[in-house]
Amino acid sequence: MSTMNISLPDSLKAFVDSQVSERGYGTSSEYVRELIRKDQDRQRLGGLLLAGAASAPASPADAAYFEKLRDRVRKAAKRVSRG
Repeated sequence: MSTMNISLPDSLKAFVDSQVSERGYGTSSEYVRELIRKDQDRQRLGGLLLAGAASAPASPADAAYFEKLRDRVRKAAKRVSRG
């Protein structure tokens, strides 16, 4: 694991410290790592949304589509409960 040092104004340092204690993080590094992971997730989601918006239309998500999806889930659940 690499180390990175950052400088924060006192007000931001106090905020990080309060988040660490109030939200149960062991260290400020754990808190910052979680923030970075969440930002990565947001960026991935944004990319997926843009790719979806740019893609060709698929079949409509109408009542029949959702009923087929429910059937697939029911069948899968039955297989799991048997196995």
